[in-house]
Amino acid sequence: MNPEKIKRMMDACYQAKRVRELLPPLPEGVTPAYIRYIDAIHKLRSGQERVKISDISDYLQLPRPGITRTVTEMVKKGYLTKKTSSEDGRITYVQVTKKGEELSEKYDTNYYSRLCPYLACISEEEADCMIETIGKLYNVMSERSVEIE
Repeated sequence: MNPEKIKRMMDACYQAKRVRELLPPLPEGVTPAYIRYIDAIHKLRSGQERVKISDISDYLQLPRPGITRTVTEMVKKGYLTKKTSSEDGRITYVQVTKKGEELSEKYDTNYYSRLCPYLACISEEEADCMIETIGKLYNVMSERSVEIE
């Protein structure tokens, strides 16, 4: 790959960031992470009975302290509930509340379903290629630092 192609890839990443900024505004005090966490809990629940904070951390590949902090905020705002395991006090289970389900329905399920027809011009293969390529680029950039002399 040549430097010009790398610059074009970085420009595409900047444009992708701008696309995210075009998502509908969330309610006051709600961050995009809330939607992502609720989605992760839903996906994890489909394969297991209860979801732990560590499960969310592993699934999203994010550090546990950050997950714990955001989950605590979400509990205070009524989007999640937390319950400590009766068998092991170090384990905390989380569950989405009715308020959290309503948030997820509006800003995740309904929005992306309505967006589908507009993105029909992008094939499944193109979408998979984009996802894979951005993942590879992220891994390279996060694992290596190139010094500027």
